[in-house]
Amino acid sequence: MILERRLKPRINVDLTPLIDVVFQLVIFFMISSTFKTTPGIELVLPDSGSAETVAVAELTVSAISEDEVYVNKSRTTVQGAADMIQAELAGRSLDDVQATLEAGADTPYQLVVSLLDAFRSNGISEVGLATRRKAEAP
Repeated sequence: MILERRLKPRINVDLTPLIDVVFQLVIFFMISSTFKTTPGIELVLPDSGSAETVAVAELTVSAISEDEVYVNKSRTTVQGAADMIQAELAGRSLDDVQATLEAGADTPYQLVVSLLDAFRSNGISEVGLATRRKAEAP
């Protein structure tokens, strides 16, 4: 005859501390990470002695060539840049838009002027030009 014990030990694993630690790690990595807003393209920016660090721009246009221009993350051409900028600005007030133009040091001047015209045709007259400090040059 087998007798069962009346008081069986209950084994419970408390997961609360584990959840707390994982939650804190997620918050830490979210805060300490920086997210790249432009596509993964390599640009050798021109040098500037008076370059300043600016907060993340709301509208970034990256110029590679006349056939490869990125408006934020969308690829277009120089001719389609004005339409893409207009689509990105739909429903926004133009007073507080921070726009940045990124072009390589070897990018033709006409391409830069054409993109600045695309900004101006959409009502953006203040555009920051992305450069790097002379000390950072390779």
